[in-house]
Amino acid sequence: MPRDLAATLAWADAGTALCASAIAGLSEEEYGAASALPGWTRRHVVAHLAANAEAIGNLVRWARTGEESPMYASPQERAAGIERGALLGAGELTRWFTESAATLGAAMAALPEQAWRAEVVTAQGRTVPASETPWMRAREVMVHAVDLATGLTFADLPGDFLRELRDDIRAKRGHDAVPDVRGSLADVTAYLAGRPASGVTAADGGPPPTLPPWL
Repeated sequence: MPRDLAATLAWADAGTALCASAIAGLSEEEYGAASALPGWTRRHVVAHLAANAEAIGNLVRWARTGEESPMYASPQERAAGIERGALLGAGELTRWFTESAATLGAAMAALPEQAWRAEVVTAQGRTVPASETPWMRAREVMVHAVDLATGLTFADLPGDFLRELRDDIRAKRGHDAVPDVRGSLADVTAYLAGRPASGVTAADGGPPPTLPPWL
């Protein structure tokens, strides 16, 4: 069933606001501290989010104009862009995140109704309607707002978003690859995303197997 466009647009906006609040006022030292993602500082996470806004903006432009506009030139260029962004100063990095998110939001708000049905291709090679792009962005900003490790947890994310994310991850990972676990909605979703979730148990009451990070 197609996702509700208004809901995914709202989630993208809400996640952007969570990220903006999390990085507001961070010092250079705080920006350089470790995130919840192995090997990445907060700078890496924010650089990734800023570049992701521009990349999804490419898909929105593709839907509007009909001219092919891939998310990234290549996987290597995507990775190199994050590394370059992680070298920026705190103010410049925050400005990049803020401006790229605002530009993407404006482009989505101005997209004509029929353009949402246009087909675009994700960085993973999936052909999807442009209406999938707000959900792609919502996942990024919501999950990585937690990964910034400034105090937010999955329990701080909207319940309707968590339900959609839980189901999306199960489908993407493959139901046969996802063990039956018990716990709160927030903990189960965090676990499925490969994030810490101390409140989750396997169906037999023991600890569940570790899942690799997702997203």
